[in-house]
Amino acid sequence: MRDARSVAIDALERVEAGAYAHVMLPSRLRASGLDARDRAFVTFIVYGSVREQRRLDALIIPRSHQPLDRLEPRVRAALRIGTFQLLHDVPAHAAVNATVSAAPPRARGLVNAVLRSVAAAGPPYPESSDLAVRYSYPDWIVAEFRDVVPRDELEPLLAIGNEPAAVTLRPNPRRTTADALATELEGQRIRVERGRVVADALVVGGLGDPAELPAVVDGRATPQDQGSQAVIDVLDPQPGDRVLDVAAAPGGKATAVGERIGDGLVVATDLHPGRLGLVTQAVARLGLDGVVTPVVGDGRALPVAPASFDRVLVDAPCTGLGVLRRRPEARWRIEPGAVAPLAELQRSLLQDAAVAVRPGGLLVYSVCTLTRAETTGVAGWAAANLDGFTAIPPPGAPWEPAGAGARLLPHRAGTDGMFVCVFRRA
Repeated sequence: MRDARSVAIDALERVEAGAYAHVMLPSRLRASGLDARDRAFVTFIVYGSVREQRRLDALIIPRSHQPLDRLEPRVRAALRIGTFQLLHDVPAHAAVNATVSAAPPRARGLVNAVLRSVAAAGPPYPESSDLAVRYSYPDWIVAEFRDVVPRDELEPLLAIGNEPAAVTLRPNPRRTTADALATELEGQRIRVERGRVVADALVVGGLGDPAELPAVVDGRATPQDQGSQAVIDVLDPQPGDRVLDVAAAPGGKATAVGERIGDGLVVATDLHPGRLGLVTQAVARLGLDGVVTPVVGDGRALPVAPASFDRVLVDAPCTGLGVLRRRPEARWRIEPGAVAPLAELQRSLLQDAAVAVRPGGLLVYSVCTLTRAETTGVAGWAAANLDGFTAIPPPGAPWEPAGAGARLLPHRAGTDGMFVCVFRRA
């Protein structure tokens, strides 16, 4: 059986090569043979090392006689994981010695020297006066956040993006209740709190991989952040409704709607057949066959009849700056030049989706990001350009008004960052 730090270095190397941590790491941990405690430790240091990469590199680079970008990926991974441990209260002898042992043999001298030099610098460890370095973000993301929150809230917003995201379960009302599921989980020594944003959401701790939880396996619950669940509360699907979910994969919101509409219908469209397969899997697990129908289709040329849906949800592709806790590598892969093309795509999706809304029906736009262009910018464009549609008052607290819509900010709501705007067709 491999030790925890070797598994962590492997995982970090794979992330640098292009893997997504939230997809790759759970399967590697299941195959690792590590116990639950070591799995949790690996998750902590891998996610943390990816999130805090810029902060870690600021400590490593002055202490390495070789440029960091010229080292082989496994050596970089070892240096970052070792430094992350030192900054997060792992005793220096354990952080250094165990990480050196897991490093490539020919580079152990370098890794040992650099980590011992870092260890000698603290605690407390030197921190940059540059917020982008201290909190480990690209400069452009810090600039975007500075535009959307008051000055005294910038650091709290940056800080929460480096914290582990809460694990939240959505009970399937067709198969259980929030009270019954909470009682079951507490009987399994899992910590349970009721949601502050969505009353039936269950925020859980101490459970390991949520995909292995019996209630998830047998379709009585789905892991889903309160922010995403709150979007469905805003959509407010009713029994018997016909609902269209545009760009639906991986299916969290489409299945949440399906659980609520009785004998209604959800058409879940997505451009990518592979990703739509995730919707099909979720539908089968939750017992929603015949209720949620996955359909391959481009959201800019929807394969549906005009004016045929009571409610249409456009949960649009976006930069994802509201979910950086869950997608640790995203902050390093998203480019500032992506914002404008994504906003253009979002407008196109809304323009086409509007045609599918019946008279008197609702069109809901949501994104899990915080940039002005993709939130209030798109909502303002829609309010001015969607003929026959009127923005209706945004949802109340804990949603906060923002332009024609409303948002959830992670450091205030404790959820993923979300934006939503609702339009009614005349």
